Amino acid sequence: MSRSSFGQLYRRLSSKVLDLVVTPHVLGEVPAEPETATGTDENAPTEKKVVCYVLQNHSRSNALVVDGETRRLKLPAALDPLMVDTHREKAAVLFLQHQDENNLLHPTASSFPPRLLRLIELLEQYPNYDVELIPVTVLWGRSPDKEDSWFKLLFTDTWATPGTVKQLMNIGLHGRQSYLEFHKAQSLRALVNHARLRHPNVSPATYIVNELNEYLDRQREVVLGPDLSDRRNVMQSLIKSEDVQDAISKESVRAKISLVEAERRAIGFVNEIVSDYSYSAIRFADMALTRLWTQLYDGVEVHNFSTARELAKDYEVIYTPCHRSHIDYLLLSYVIYKRGLMVPYIAAGDNLNMPFVGQLLRGGGAFFIRRSFRGNALYTSVFKEYLFSILSRNTPLEYFIEGGRSRTGRLLPPKTGMLAMTVHSHLRGRAKPIVFLPTYIGYERLMEGATYVGEMNGKPKEAESIFGIIQALRKIERIFGKVHVNFGEPVFLDDVLKEHQADQIRIAHNDDPIPAEVSATVNSAAHTIQENINRAVVINPVSLLSLILLATPKHTLDEEICIKQLDTYRNLVTALPYDERTQVTPLSGKEIIAYGLKLKLIKRVQHVLGDIIAIEDNQAVLLTYFRNNILHAFILPSLIAAMVEHNGKIHQHDLINVIRTLYPFLKAELFLKWQDSEIKEQIAQYVQALAQAGLLSIDSEDNCLHSPIRNSEDHNQLAVLAAPVMQSLERYYMTLALITQRGSGNISAKQVEDLSHLLGQRLSVLYEFNSPEFFDKALFQSFLRVLTQQGYISTSEDGSIIFDENFSHVAQYANLVLDDVTLQMLQHITSFTDQELKEALDAVAAQQAKKRLKRKKK
Repeated sequence: MSRSSFGQLYRRLSSKVLDLVVTPHVLGEVPAEPETATGTDENAPTEKKVVCYVLQNHSRSNALVVDGETRRLKLPAALDPLMVDTHREKAAVLFLQHQDENNLLHPTASSFPPRLLRLIELLEQYPNYDVELIPVTVLWGRSPDKEDSWFKLLFTDTWATPGTVKQLMNIGLHGRQSYLEFHKAQSLRALVNHARLRHPNVSPATYIVNELNEYLDRQREVVLGPDLSDRRNVMQSLIKSEDVQDAISKESVRAKISLVEAERRAIGFVNEIVSDYSYSAIRFADMALTRLWTQLYDGVEVHNFSTARELAKDYEVIYTPCHRSHIDYLLLSYVIYKRGLMVPYIAAGDNLNMPFVGQLLRGGGAFFIRRSFRGNALYTSVFKEYLFSILSRNTPLEYFIEGGRSRTGRLLPPKTGMLAMTVHSHLRGRAKPIVFLPTYIGYERLMEGATYVGEMNGKPKEAESIFGIIQALRKIERIFGKVHVNFGEPVFLDDVLKEHQADQIRIAHNDDPIPAEVSATVNSAAHTIQENINRAVVINPVSLLSLILLATPKHTLDEEICIKQLDTYRNLVTALPYDERTQVTPLSGKEIIAYGLKLKLIKRVQHVLGDIIAIEDNQAVLLTYFRNNILHAFILPSLIAAMVEHNGKIHQHDLINVIRTLYPFLKAELFLKWQDSEIKEQIAQYVQALAQAGLLSIDSEDNCLHSPIRNSEDHNQLAVLAAPVMQSLERYYMTLALITQRGSGNISAKQVEDLSHLLGQRLSVLYEFNSPEFFDKALFQSFLRVLTQQGYISTSEDGSIIFDENFSHVAQYANLVLDDVTLQMLQHITSFTDQELKEALDAVAAQQAKKRLKRKKK
């Protein structure tokens, strides 16, 4: 038997053995077969391309795994001969770490991969050939280095190059948890030319080996994460850091305690905060969550994950998702891990640091943060130092920009504490550039749904507890539809810093103040993140049903009309999507209704004249949550529809003026993406889209928009589309009427917030708005803030609201958007005598004092 035949037989037998114990998971995109390049000149020679796979370390088992996968994926096989014209290489695999075992102390040219040297020479001989180098990462398990267990170091893949014994153990223990990723092909000829042009003092082989080694190191870090020390080492390094030691000294003086006692306090804070990242915990969570998602959801759909994969190679990625459910923590980490990236460290509220649960979360990368640092300089210094250590190690990070979970389905105003500390750490010592990755998470049912309904109806917020988790687990047999994770447009920190002239600022210590330019950067980044979360909205069947049925007086529609309305909405957002990252359900109107019936969110009421679709009993309040998830994507067409439907006929000039007046308030409330300068063009596009849908008509002669004939099917559709914006407009004009009724200088912003909140509750009960955000204080605060920014009001030294005749400008178009009955009702409900005002404010103050007392007792 010839030597080559024996080699082929050995390869086949080895592959058979490996196939029994190894099932590699392929991460990322699979490379396409190289195309033969032909020049535009017909006489130009055709460039022939051959493929060679690049592995970092010499390993027969790794080469066999790559060979098996290339054959399975119908790519050029790794262990088949590589032919360059008449020259034949035994295999199309190249190992970068090739050592001349006879000359370890003084490496020479022979230390380079011999096959690489031969291929470089062949390119000189055959100018019409090129070699496509495809770097490949092979991992046995996915545990980053830790120093707390020799057993883990022996049996899991780390940054160290495995020896023969360890590699055998890797295959045996991690064969079913091995990972393989093909990276983007690189032209060998282009690498050689670049080396000779830009690095003439080193050989092309030296440059290529260094470049590919660094490239594969970066790819490996994307999956494994950086080398990690164990929790004990992290804690010790934090306590010994200069800034924490300084804070300990100051704490000793401030609290009049010994340095030993002050250090003990710092150690307690470190122990309270620090994560205990564990690969075994990750693997346990992987298996448990795979089962959970299978039982709980019909599927987890992920969109635009390629964004995360590309960014992870060159940036410190900070995932900034919206916060809709406690499931968010687990879901996002699961999605990231299953697609081959390192699980991020997660900033979790200390309310989740419960027995058993807290330890599990720590093992999955969670670290805990108090709701407030106020008045605790030592805790602040310890936490900032820990965050700085995470960013310095280029560890991916995750936190919720809203701070807490949204109870209304809208994005909450951003809490900028973590963001500010992130920027502070970045300016203190830069490692990789930072990118924030806004992420939209959309559910079709919520595990906390019943709790949210109670809280939205005025019940106090429930504290997290083991009992609450057990209660949630009891729902595990229920079907919660699908869940969607959509990765949005990234926000690059360095770009935002530059935009605010803060890119050259340096910060030396934890307690250094944040300059005004950096504060502006933080606020700008926070709002851009929120806007980009909304741009990645997923319009699912439940949110569409909620938007339509909640817009009807009795939350019911004829089934045929409901189907048409659903199809109209789908066509509108498909023809004119809110953003290029927006995802729209592919289901038709008929299929959406069937889906809603399956989830028991709606019901069909049979009738001889045609079936009626209605919201299930006691589901209306909860469905406002899902409507609010997508409200921003329909708010501008809804406002256009409201004005056309209300007036019957409106000049486009008036339409544009009203919308321009109202837009800043809607933008602040819903984190809309358009700038003021873009609004006119957006209005024109939506007007055309609504005209094409038959919901309005355009008279080109008088430049007016006309509503369809009243009580026609098209008019009814227009009226349903007009409804979603109405509650925002009613809230605005209620607050305006309240300020106007009291007069300039006679009521404070705090009193307006309290009274608006009180009136919103009353309106919701009296008029069945079924909209808990009608009495969401954050929305009234946002409205007053924009009134101030736009120059309509100002605040005196004693906190009173001051305004002049310009204030009336914001309300001058009220009759174009609200009917007389609504305006009269809002005027009536906001009219207080001085005595009634005093009684109302006293009642609010008493209620707030009672809540504060209850919090203290806890």
